[in-house]
Amino acid sequence: MSKQTVMIIGLGLIGSSLAVCIKKEHPDVLIYGWDNSRNTNKIAIENKVVDLLPKNFDETAQNSDIIVLAVPVNTTQYYLQKLSKIGLKKETIITDTSSTKQEIVHTAKYYNLNFIGGHPMAGSHKSGIFACDENLFENAYYIFTPIKEEQKDQMKQLENLFLGTRAKYILLDPKEHDEITGMLSHLPHIIASGLVNQAEIFKQQHPRAMQLAAGGFRDITRIASSDPQMWTDILLNNREVLLQMLTQWQKEMSQLSFWLKNKKAEQLYHFFEHAKATRDHLPSNKKGSIPAFYDLFVDVPDKPGSIAEITSLLAKSSISLTNIKILETREEIIGILQLTFKNEKDLIKAKAHIENKTNYHCRLQ
Repeated sequence: MSKQTVMIIGLGLIGSSLAVCIKKEHPDVLIYGWDNSRNTNKIAIENKVVDLLPKNFDETAQNSDIIVLAVPVNTTQYYLQKLSKIGLKKETIITDTSSTKQEIVHTAKYYNLNFIGGHPMAGSHKSGIFACDENLFENAYYIFTPIKEEQKDQMKQLENLFLGTRAKYILLDPKEHDEITGMLSHLPHIIASGLVNQAEIFKQQHPRAMQLAAGGFRDITRIASSDPQMWTDILLNNREVLLQMLTQWQKEMSQLSFWLKNKKAEQLYHFFEHAKATRDHLPSNKKGSIPAFYDLFVDVPDKPGSIAEITSLLAKSSISLTNIKILETREEIIGILQLTFKNEKDLIKAKAHIENKTNYHCRLQ
């Protein structure tokens, strides 16, 4: 019996992470990797992220049992068209990792492809193959949007293939998927970017504003640092859903403006009360549509070597940092060290180590 052959198109964060998860659970699966970047392909082979690079794209696709499109939304559309002309095996399963589904599913149906839409709801604020992480999808939701009843058995094949992700599988209709991700991911990105852009205009009149735009403002707008091209593509592919949501958002903000203008204290109070109650009941310790931030804030004294002491302590404990910043947001404390970790496990471990080995005060977000 021949090995199962998987072709992963796109070896960035998601594609490379899926590859290592597949290999971890299914070492006998033969994985071909394909990326437009020669350097990425080189790194993928050198680090054994994939087994082989295709010498011929068409032939490799024809011989593959499963093809994973781990590329941006518009690029997924391109590859669906390309694959439709190759003459794939009838049983070959094509899946993707895009965060919108309706238009992609429509394209796959148009080309009569054996396609099952997929969306691992996990990510990172790092990108590219160097961000490859076999734990990226752990406890995350992995959504499938099959378009035919008879595809349920094939969906089980994908679930088995991705067993090493340790993700939780959910089945959704493509339209419902786009509405949910529109509300929980796409609309928040628009609002965060709008806040940042408004603050930039405001800065022209108040130059000190950006100096003070740390703390809460910086945190609630962090998702605005996402890839502009990626988000342009996502919004255009989910435009009908987002147009409806933006209209509703504008109505709600108009209502808030009316309450504020007319000093409706009771209505304003209930607005914030309802938001607080809803926010306080959101699930915790689970991965959602927007990557979580695993931040630890450490109050460090103004003395030489304090930051080096902390980073050295973490290094000796084999705890990996993804980012480090010094925040100066409180007058009585010279430095607040913001440490960012890959996952909650590293975050909790780091907090315990720092508190046990130093007298520095640590707090979570």
